[in-house]
Amino acid sequence: MTDAHDAHETALYTHGHHESVLRSHRWRTAANSAAYLIGELRPGMSVLDVGCGPGTITADLAELVSPGGRVTAVDAAADVLEQAAAYAAERGLSGAVDFATADVHALRFPDDSFDVVHAHQVLQHVGDPVQALREMRRVCRPGGIVAVRDADYAAMTWYPETPGLEEWQSLYRRVARANGGEPDAGRRLLSWARAAGFTDVAASATSWCYATPEEVSWWSSLWADRTTASSYASVATEGGHATPQELAAVAEAWHAWGKAPDAWFSVLNGELLCHA
Repeated sequence: MTDAHDAHETALYTHGHHESVLRSHRWRTAANSAAYLIGELRPGMSVLDVGCGPGTITADLAELVSPGGRVTAVDAAADVLEQAAAYAAERGLSGAVDFATADVHALRFPDDSFDVVHAHQVLQHVGDPVQALREMRRVCRPGGIVAVRDADYAAMTWYPETPGLEEWQSLYRRVARANGGEPDAGRRLLSWARAAGFTDVAASATSWCYATPEEVSWWSSLWADRTTASSYASVATEGGHATPQELAAVAEAWHAWGKAPDAWFSVLNGELLCHA
């Protein structure tokens, strides 16, 4: 097992696990968040799902490697693992998934343990993404795949222009970096993978797009709530990045954008299939 370095402890999960955050995470599926990986999965494979959150993608991965496959799902937060285990049970997958707390910088698994190691929206939040990728590579068997996907906040774009949303984008990037992460991770994934020692890498990008009235309402309300009530709000105010009044104004900007009849928002995600 690789020893964790002190620098790894400098990054904290900026969003936390407030209901507004989990509302977003529960929407994620293998189809809308790991399509680039699906074609590589086969029955009988062993998968490590790093940073599994509430487990919606995890459960889909377990179904995709059935019969005979198994998923080990890990997260730094024990409370969200309880939710993931409950969700797997609801899907009838309790026997196909194991859950454990873990630090991606120092995974407690032997070398060459898994056919596939997957991490969705994880590397943007860790203190040392290159070390995290080295660990993911270490526990992946030769010939296996390390699959990662992360958003790029600077590349997010929307319509119509709404006063306050540019401030949200700038503020979030400042807060995330002060918290030890890299919010524009999507564009950096290939560079990090090369630094971690991968030489056979397929890089791509896909996006989430929110444009129907239902999608726009959902996206705007969860970000308005996240801005004022999640751990992100606490980090922003306690770190001196914004006052509660400024956060309230950003939340109102989200509500105003969400009421526009032609509202549209796109999230660019970088993604990699790294062959171990």
